[in-house]
Amino acid sequence: MIATVIGSAFLILGAVIIASAAIGLVKLPDLYTRTSAIGTAAGLGVALMIVGVVVIDFSWLSLLKGVIAVTAQLLTSAIGSFALARAGYLSGSRPAPITVPDELAHDSMREPGPVSES
Repeated sequence: MIATVIGSAFLILGAVIIASAAIGLVKLPDLYTRTSAIGTAAGLGVALMIVGVVVIDFSWLSLLKGVIAVTAQLLTSAIGSFALARAGYLSGSRPAPITVPDELAHDSMREPGPVSES
């Protein structure tokens, strides 16, 4: 009974985090803030839901699978959101005017120099 309540709390918390990311997807001003919201929610929300399922239906095999799934989810959501944001910037999607400072603008204006061979 206690495991069901705790597991259900994790499931609900994960669902609330994912729902808040969906709201952020509509409300946030540019690609970069949207990508950040979705990447964070995907990592944390899905991880909490996996933990909830493991708590509800506990076995050592499901614990092992849960640890592997949470680790993979946290790694891939962070890398995926970074790759999406970088691809958006390189394809010309500029940050919203409220984004200060645009640290990548200085780097993208720099001319590529000769490659030195060592």
